[in-house]
Amino acid sequence: MAKRIEYRTCPFCEATCGLELHLEDSEITLVRGDRDDVFSKGFLCPKGTAIGHLEKDPDRLRTPQIRDRTTGEWRSVDWPEALAAVEKGLAPILAEGDRNAVGMYLGNPSVHSLSTLIYNRVLILGLGSENIYSASTVDQVPKQVSSGLMFGASLTIPVPDIDRTDYLLILGANPFVSNGSLCTAPDFPGRLRALRARGGRFVVVDPRRTKTAEEADEHLFIRPGTDAYFLFALVNVLFDENLVAVGHLEDHLVGLAEVRELAKGFSPDEVAAVCGIDSETIRRTARDLSSAPRAAVYARIGTCVQEFGTLASWLVDVLNILTGNLDREGGAMFPNPAAGGSPPAAKSRTGRGVRFGRRTSRVRGCPEIYGEFPAACLAEEIDTPGAGQIKALITVAGNPAVSTPDSDRLEAALADLDFMVSVDIYRNETTRHADVILPPPSLLARSHYDIAFYQLSVRNVANYSPALIPLGDHEMPEWEILVRLGGIVSGLGADADPYVLDDGLINMLVERGIQKVDSPISELSVEEVLGHLSGRKGPERILDLMLRVGPYGDAFTGDGRLTLAQLEANPHGIDFGPLQPRIPEVLRTPSGKIELAPAAIAADVARLQAALSDQQNGAFVLIGRRDLRSNNSWMHNLDILVKGKDRCTLQVHPDDAQKIGVAPGQIARVKSKVGELEAAVEITDALMPGVVSLPHGWGHGSNRIQMGVARERAGVNSNILTDSSLVDPLSGNAVLNGIPVEVSLAT
Repeated sequence: MAKRIEYRTCPFCEATCGLELHLEDSEITLVRGDRDDVFSKGFLCPKGTAIGHLEKDPDRLRTPQIRDRTTGEWRSVDWPEALAAVEKGLAPILAEGDRNAVGMYLGNPSVHSLSTLIYNRVLILGLGSENIYSASTVDQVPKQVSSGLMFGASLTIPVPDIDRTDYLLILGANPFVSNGSLCTAPDFPGRLRALRARGGRFVVVDPRRTKTAEEADEHLFIRPGTDAYFLFALVNVLFDENLVAVGHLEDHLVGLAEVRELAKGFSPDEVAAVCGIDSETIRRTARDLSSAPRAAVYARIGTCVQEFGTLASWLVDVLNILTGNLDREGGAMFPNPAAGGSPPAAKSRTGRGVRFGRRTSRVRGCPEIYGEFPAACLAEEIDTPGAGQIKALITVAGNPAVSTPDSDRLEAALADLDFMVSVDIYRNETTRHADVILPPPSLLARSHYDIAFYQLSVRNVANYSPALIPLGDHEMPEWEILVRLGGIVSGLGADADPYVLDDGLINMLVERGIQKVDSPISELSVEEVLGHLSGRKGPERILDLMLRVGPYGDAFTGDGRLTLAQLEANPHGIDFGPLQPRIPEVLRTPSGKIELAPAAIAADVARLQAALSDQQNGAFVLIGRRDLRSNNSWMHNLDILVKGKDRCTLQVHPDDAQKIGVAPGQIARVKSKVGELEAAVEITDALMPGVVSLPHGWGHGSNRIQMGVARERAGVNSNILTDSSLVDPLSGNAVLNGIPVEVSLAT
């Protein structure tokens, strides 16, 4: 057997760690961290070690599957038959003339794939439906909304310059477990420990004493869902004690007076009882933040998946600005990624900013956000009759049946669809309702580059992973699957040549690239650019284009700057150095400045103020939690990641357990407005009293899924308890944190 060592970037979470893979022919025999990786330097979490187990998982689908609706039986088919079945199922629905009758859902793993990030757009454009949904609206879209309104683009999101900061305030994030989120940083724990070793401090604000909180200099318990109050109180103190010092940002922002006025109603004394943090601690935290030589505030999913997620996300950047720590070394900075960053000639200019609400959802009237409707609206759009009702659904790498609110209703709705097709490697709680499942190939047979995560990276780096093994006899490239689906929904048919469609796509991208303001290739013709890109097809050709017109690219001059060929010659990646100041170059708002008090956000403050006196104190509230060995629900089918003690437990504080009358291991009933479930109890003082916790993405008990390991460790689906009618109105993000529940001993 041929033995060799190969290197690639781990695709399982946002950390982008380098893997050293030992292979015998096509089989992985050993996984290590790549010690020479320019970014991760050998760090690896347990998820990365599981890549070989995924490759060998007998439940992973390797050939297309078709379900017989009469018997419920599945059979393996070849690609022509599978694609013909998709065309046969979708064509009659599309022929009725209502493109909105076919919806689409994009799951979180889509963002971890080079092909899906590029070619999902082809499928969306070919479909022409307004009914587009994704995991973004159960995750991070509040941050994208607030950053878009403040800075002018959806992914212009500042990240903490963690390697150079002296003081880091963390809210709703557990990077010792998640390794960062909307903040790409391999070995986040090591970086936090290095912060402390050089004399810095980090403080964690969280309803649970997480692993990150245990390692912090200080942990502040906060009542779930009240982060916006705490953050506004910090802003209030900065103004009240004359601690505001925007420094170098003074000429680049508008709205400072408006923020001062908005903060007046949120003094520490007024919010302390609501958020559970005493007023003097709030004042001290504000002073510490303002006096630190270099400081940053970082918040993540716990602050996004709540009723005031967009306001909390906005206030994080407001604090970084008011303390003069935005866009400076050791503060919160803007990455400049190799693919998608600003070219060298980029200049400050005004832009259109971001626009929302160009249309509204049919049933509830929720506004569109970045071209999508909230995932919380998906079930009602399927099960509510009338013009525009979703009758067919396309899902790509997602499992909304366990990851979105009111999931029992969504499961029932999926069962009533006229047709469904899924691009997925598993038959899970969602894809079991599909008529056709189209599985992407082995991870080792796919190339990889993190287009999205390098836009959120704490250091400007680039690393490309080529395919390591050839496609199997029954495998189709992931990009080709999506392009063929795009051909079907656009009316070109299942037999349309994907390479011709891909040629059309690259022509369009090159034309746009030439016409773009500040384009480094504006003097070249389309034919000249395509000539330089010849020899490549699919995602590699598009990635090469993006790299070569990016901030480090050669712009087709052959001057030795970045090309895809350079990355291929550097399997451990290329380091372009620490983050650099990018204001005003990065701004694309209508004013050309930082919009400190966007009208939509300022208007929503009244809702926060009104709720200040309407907080539910005394009732139990439910929060989620993250595990080091889990990121997406499919990981629950890998024994190496789920073995050991049961991690899908209901965590309860000892005082609450005594009141309820439950002991460790007993079964508790948890009931919310929309559902109820039973779960084994784990008693821990890591939670603040009145808070209970269940992990997200479990509930694998159905005998109709083909996930044997997950079914044996089924757990419970916490989204049975979440109310799909509750969303953050500015972003449409589902409210998954701070859910009022009743807890009792199951009888």
